[in-house]
Amino acid sequence: MAANCIFCKIIKGAIPSHKVLETELTYAFLDISPLSTGHLVIPKAHAQFFHQVPDENLADLLPVAKKVALAIGAKDYNLLQNNGRLAHQAVDHVHFHIIPKPNETEGLGIEWPMLKPTQEQLLATKNSIVEKL
Repeated sequence: MAANCIFCKIIKGAIPSHKVLETELTYAFLDISPLSTGHLVIPKAHAQFFHQVPDENLADLLPVAKKVALAIGAKDYNLLQNNGRLAHQAVDHVHFHIIPKPNETEGLGIEWPMLKPTQEQLLATKNSIVEKL
């Protein structure tokens, strides 16, 4: 855990939270500034970026997120996880937002400007990824 991390402090109980579910490796609680009636699901292991979270924590985290999403009961919702400032990560501890979308005005609004890559660009991107796996 990181000493100055607000989410690590929440996990330790140093900052109060409205916990909805906790396992040995995962902590789920209410978001105090939600876009909709939402929840946060976080690994107890401190990691700033998704790719830094230990696999055992990820294996526990997604089933917890699924349980919380089902308990929220929203037909439509977003599961959002941001990495880095340009991607709008506000807290440097990996966290998944479960954001119900009850109607057009509540919840997450997304503009999705699509690129139009050529088949050659797609092939080059695929090859670059496959080489690194």
